[in-house]
Amino acid sequence: MSESETGFVHEPAADHPGWHSWDMADNTRFNAQAMGRLLVREETLPGGMRSVRLRMFPERRHSNLLDAVHGGVTLALIDISLFSGIRLILGADAAGSVTLDLSTQFIGAGRIGEPLDAISEVLRETRRLVFVRGTIEQDGHLVASYHGTVRKPSGR
Repeated sequence: MSESETGFVHEPAADHPGWHSWDMADNTRFNAQAMGRLLVREETLPGGMRSVRLRMFPERRHSNLLDAVHGGVTLALIDISLFSGIRLILGADAAGSVTLDLSTQFIGAGRIGEPLDAISEVLRETRRLVFVRGTIEQDGHLVASYHGTVRKPSGR
């Protein structure tokens, strides 16, 4: 799929070897405006299951009054990670899909100034749905766990 079809710019990140950009083709949209730069890479989990790691770079604008990453920012990263996961693992149409449900368990606080990663794996795909689970990690520390359901697009 071309950039205009997917809505994303996905190309090697010259300053982060092994990573690719995960940017909106239209930088006036939520991801670019609220989240800033996002990077992505595919990984293999123990046992051979494929996963996708989506990375953001938390700044002061992402903080709450405790100087930690705001929970809403963490939830946004999780939601975006559902779509990067299904796009890269399954080749599914992430731009035309929608989140049906998202369950998150906050376990720790994310810190400002250190990369924050969402690691997603696809548990199951049906004709219309994709079931995803994952974790939010920062420098080896667990920040949150999640699972969500994404509905694939109907004919456009």
